[in-house]
Amino acid sequence: MALRDLRGTKRQTMNPLRNLHMLTRYNAWANQRMFEALAKLPAGVPQKDNGGFGSMIFAMNHNYVIDRIFRGHLEGKPHGYTARNTEVMPALDALAAAQAELDAWYVAYADGLTEALHDQVVEFEFIGGGAGAMSRGNMLLHVTNHMTYHRGFVGEMINRERTKPPRMDLTVFLRDAPPRLPGAAAA
Repeated sequence: MALRDLRGTKRQTMNPLRNLHMLTRYNAWANQRMFEALAKLPAGVPQKDNGGFGSMIFAMNHNYVIDRIFRGHLEGKPHGYTARNTEVMPALDALAAAQAELDAWYVAYADGLTEALHDQVVEFEFIGGGAGAMSRGNMLLHVTNHMTYHRGFVGEMINRERTKPPRMDLTVFLRDAPPRLPGAAAA
């Protein structure tokens, strides 16, 4: 069933798989914008401890580690992490490259997800201890939501440096970089 917006333009109805296709692309786009913004800051600023959640690199590396952990859960493989961050922080350019590669993996994973796999529950162990179980679809929602949450911290840290953080709202993404989703008709 197609819906029509206020202008009468035909729009597809939302569904969980399409949402995940869009959200994984949004996440990759927002991460790229954030890392580009961090690279433009004066030397040492991304590594400076800002209190609260530490440095900008600490927050972005935490996101990367959590993404790696959930990739392990999704693949049914050990992730090798014993904490939610690493003791040694990577260089900004290395972290940006690693995150871009991982973001591409998540886009491809979401694109390959079927409805049955979307709803399949995966059991795992939390880093802090205890058993966990989530559907694959909910894991992907967690990863994108978690990343958005911590990018917000980094944006606030950039503000404290009297620099404007990048605009990373979903609405900006949909306006400026509308995703080509699997199964979408060519324009």
